[in-house]
Amino acid sequence: MSGILPDPGASLLDRVKMSMVGLKMPRAIEMVDACVARLDRGEITALEAIEQILIEELSFRENRRIKTALVMARLSTLKTLSGFDFAFQPSLDKARIMALAELSFVGRCEAVHFLGPPGTGKSHLATAIGVEAIKAGKSVYFSTLADLIGALAKAEREGTLREKIRFFCRFSLLIVDEIGYLPVIAGGGNLFFQLVNARYEKGAMILTSNRGFAEWGEIFGDAVVATALLDRLLHHAIVVQIDGSSYRLRRHADLLPEHIRSKALITPPTPAPPRRRGRPLKNGAADLHAG
Repeated sequence: MSGILPDPGASLLDRVKMSMVGLKMPRAIEMVDACVARLDRGEITALEAIEQILIEELSFRENRRIKTALVMARLSTLKTLSGFDFAFQPSLDKARIMALAELSFVGRCEAVHFLGPPGTGKSHLATAIGVEAIKAGKSVYFSTLADLIGALAKAEREGTLREKIRFFCRFSLLIVDEIGYLPVIAGGGNLFFQLVNARYEKGAMILTSNRGFAEWGEIFGDAVVATALLDRLLHHAIVVQIDGSSYRLRRHADLLPEHIRSKALITPPTPAPPRRRGRPLKNGAADLHAG
């Protein structure tokens, strides 16, 4: 083989294979012998053989793209909507969830909130919709709130906060999991606000929380920052309330104390009217009306 061109002295089949090597078509190379054999037996036409080889190669490349995108999105645990037990959570409207999986909210740069007690499927649904977004060719990034704020705090210490926020703004869909599970570090709420403000009306988000919106002041340690966050995150929002039992603990519910077994209802308050953008000041006063 001279350069990338097949050796003219080789057989026709070998020249085809060498061309496939040059075109980086590994799956097609694996398929070509079987397709030629079927062609020789008269089971398929030449055009059908070409179609089968191309379809196999395209499927291989698409699966490889999805696998790479899942790794880049940090979706290490693969969850799907088909694997979600909607029967176990009757409070969920399956049709509404399937509509979210059509991803129109991503194009509208909206925020989707999954609220409910631990174990009710919030992270599963967020991840599954993220997987659907990746399959549709959209860029996705998944992080817990603690890890996200940790990355922002590290960037701030290193003087690269602007670049890190710009990095998180590249993705069409940012998934922020486990809001309210761990305490937020000092100043973390302000860092998260800067990211949310940068993505506001520019990129979609999915957020999961076991706490109601009224408790966000406690979560972030600053009622002013929490108000500013909700001002953005509820302006173009879809709120999905899950009022149910823990799927993970379904087989051991009888072993739990009654106060844990009881449902923890999380009812979102009426969203505040949209306000203009502004960054909360570190002295506790938020300039919510600044341009």
